[in-house]
Amino acid sequence: QVHLAESGGGLVAAGGSLGLSCAASGRIFRINAMNWYRQAPGAQREFVAGSTSGGITNFADSVKGRFTISRDNAKNTVYLQMSSLKAEDTAVYYCNAIVRPYITSLPNNYWGQGTQVTVSS
Repeated sequence: QVHLAESGGGLVAAGGSLGLSCAASGRIFRINAMNWYRQAPGAQREFVAGSTSGGITNFADSVKGRFTISRDNAKNTVYLQMSSLKAEDTAVYYCNAIVRPYITSLPNNYWGQGTQVTVSS
């Protein structure tokens, strides 16, 4: 199937920057979209940023102007660059990909294992 491998994350002081990456591997015909979600303790998972195969990006209001998302389609990799980080950005960040494994497949939803981002105030 499809595997999403996240890297990056860690501990950073408020106001600092951090980058995440997520590489998709496995049976992939086409990746329709790659997204980032996050889940803080006691909260629901929420959308952070997304990038379609056509290069359209969108962001949650809470991160607009601070986070950027980019993709390397040749490497099936998506990046999330986070700057001006705040304590409320602390969460487990999950990579999500909408993938067609085969040409005859409908798009399927895949998730990474998550990576912790902690912003100290």
